[in-house]
Amino acid sequence: MKHLIIIGNGIAGITTARHVRQQDSRVGITVISAESEHFYSRTALMYIYMGHMTYAHTKPYEDGFWAKNRIDLLQGYVEQVDTSTKRIRLADGKWLDYDVLVVATGSVSTTFDWPGLTASGVQGLYGLPDLERMEQFTTGIDRAVVVGGGLIGVELAEMLRSRHIAVTMLVRDPHYWSSTLPAEEGKLIGRHLLRHGIDLRLETELKEILAWRGPAGPRSADASGRVRAVVTKAGEEIPCQFVGLGIGVTPNVAFLKNSGIELGKGVLVNEYFETNVADVYAIGDCNEFRQPIVGTDGALRKPIEQIWYTSRMHGETLARTICGSRTAYRPGVFFNSAKFFDIEYQTYGTLNAQLTDDEQTYYWEHPAGEQCLRINYRKTDQSVVGIHAFGLRLRQAVCEHWIQQRTPVENVLSQFRQADFNPEFSEFYTDQLAGHTPAGSPNRRKGWFRRLFSTTH
Repeated sequence: MKHLIIIGNGIAGITTARHVRQQDSRVGITVISAESEHFYSRTALMYIYMGHMTYAHTKPYEDGFWAKNRIDLLQGYVEQVDTSTKRIRLADGKWLDYDVLVVATGSVSTTFDWPGLTASGVQGLYGLPDLERMEQFTTGIDRAVVVGGGLIGVELAEMLRSRHIAVTMLVRDPHYWSSTLPAEEGKLIGRHLLRHGIDLRLETELKEILAWRGPAGPRSADASGRVRAVVTKAGEEIPCQFVGLGIGVTPNVAFLKNSGIELGKGVLVNEYFETNVADVYAIGDCNEFRQPIVGTDGALRKPIEQIWYTSRMHGETLARTICGSRTAYRPGVFFNSAKFFDIEYQTYGTLNAQLTDDEQTYYWEHPAGEQCLRINYRKTDQSVVGIHAFGLRLRQAVCEHWIQQRTPVENVLSQFRQADFNPEFSEFYTDQLAGHTPAGSPNRRKGWFRRLFSTTH
């Protein structure tokens, strides 16, 4: 291999470049991105907007790092991939040859075919260009609407509220993030959003976006039309000067449609990140596994996992294959973390919004309504399969060990203090869990603490 080209300078692409260079000092490495000149932490975008960080603070490596490690950074947009000649064409017409190609192009914001979607001031939040547009369109405004109730939606809401902009959030489901959270957690977060001044509208869907009068008429959304309101399916018109789209992200693969590389929702790959074309790989947010990947805990992973740490693992694994040691991707216990204004969220293992036939659930909520814990476990052997924690900090290694070792839920509860990672002098909520056993346990005791309960759905 003489030349490795990586399209995309996010965590997946950059991790691949770094690890290939560590293992091969001779190969030429070119990383191409139209978004930014240097790699930055995408998860920190909201903190730039809120004034807690600057763009320079989000770059993990000094600018000289890349030349020192002979990793060439090229800012440009890839318009065409010709796999028959192993070349790519940039928007400026320049062609580049590759021996090995890695597609790590991430995602784009998901949209629907809403009228008025092209109005100025309507956008998602995924990358640096989105942040720059948001800065432009929210300066001096007083009202915004956020469409969608996932992690991106709540980030947009918090960003806007940090500048004292009134926010209405439209969520089509009966509680917040119902595709992921059980009802109790969704309602807890919903109450928290209300306490932070968010006008949360549940079971409310967007019908249309209205823009100021332009050449095409009163509902024009051409280049000169700035958003002025949204209309819900119930017919309510909500005035606003900005619309944030928080309904999720989609693999960024449109430029590959005529490349010969097989696509589903993302670039289709096997467990080695290999596409249907020799010497072409795909990793990170843009890939889609043809067959479900089984984690080391025996649980099936989703075919598309758009998560920062899994993208990093993709890059580390692929680098070994590229450098001659073909390695299958074998993730461990699933985990993720996020923040809903003041409430921190951690999730481990498999914990879906709806229980399977072989699952029971244990749920505890603090009377103040801003801390809760859910543990899902198997009916058959009582072993824990997933843990949700809101407003509690848990030790990742402990939670993963319990799930990996199929620890019975009664043992987990009696030992839960081992997982407590809350700050010094904070209340030990986990003490309230010790000594209590869930429904279905052979040693269930009477006289539960009144705030602990277990349900079977």
